[in-house]
Amino acid sequence: MPDTSYLIAAVAVCTVITWSLRALPFAALAPLRSSATVGYLSRHMPVGVMVILAAYTLRDITVAQLTVTGPALVATLALHLWRRNAVLSVLAGTALHVALTTLLTHS
Repeated sequence: MPDTSYLIAAVAVCTVITWSLRALPFAALAPLRSSATVGYLSRHMPVGVMVILAAYTLRDITVAQLTVTGPALVATLALHLWRRNAVLSVLAGTALHVALTTLLTHS
């Protein structure tokens, strides 16, 4: 069994490394918070990422799958345009998609 001082040193080294790795992103990003580029990206990247994810998801869809995915997609878009709440629209669209998938493919 290792010596007690060795174990204490190992735990201390692990603690310092873990704390440093967790604090590093905050320390590195602090000067960027006032950057105009970061402000622009924070406003436009979420929309861009969602468009890319939607295009990737819908790229190989068949007509049969469109009967399930289409209404869920339309409901998600309509709910988001109406309420402007991403969490609500994604949850509702996902719930509708799961419900339609269950009802139409397992009946």
